[in-house]
Amino acid sequence: MLHLKKRASAGLLALLGLQSVQADELAAGSPAPKFTLLDQEAKTHTLASYRGRWVVLYFYPKDDTPGCTTEACNFRDDLPAMRALNVQILGISMDDTQSHARFAEKYRLPFPLLADTEGDVARAYGALWSIGPVRIAKRYTFVIDPEGRVAKIYRNVKPSSHSRELQQDIRELQKGTSGMRKSGP
Repeated sequence: MLHLKKRASAGLLALLGLQSVQADELAAGSPAPKFTLLDQEAKTHTLASYRGRWVVLYFYPKDDTPGCTTEACNFRDDLPAMRALNVQILGISMDDTQSHARFAEKYRLPFPLLADTEGDVARAYGALWSIGPVRIAKRYTFVIDPEGRVAKIYRNVKPSSHSRELQQDIRELQKGTSGMRKSGP
């Protein structure tokens, strides 16, 4: 039944000239797709460089738009709490590094904003959306555990409350992984 609903949705989107451009949908427990992208300071970031840390990889549509600004500023304001949880915040959109630099400077964003200008990483995470000739990243978030696996996925993000929701969920995820480690040999 779910398969038929997906086909019907795809057909309706095609009729409207809209399409979702994505890989197979990721699930919790899957290896997180690897990436190499530049940030607003032209520094290279790879997923592998964050091994051993929790990563909040959040995709957003466009720099300096209302929802994206709210979400980014909440992450900025909550960064000390995220750091206390050993979490690295990484924002990704299809804007270029210069746009990211202006956005980060304007709002004093102290975390990397990664430029996925071709949409390859958004596609790998199932977050690429096409509206006719316009392509954007959907507002999706992926929590990646220290071993590089997707721990939790958010496909219905509310920018105003997302950062706090993530903190609570990451605390719970960390309790679960520490309990699993303690019960091992």
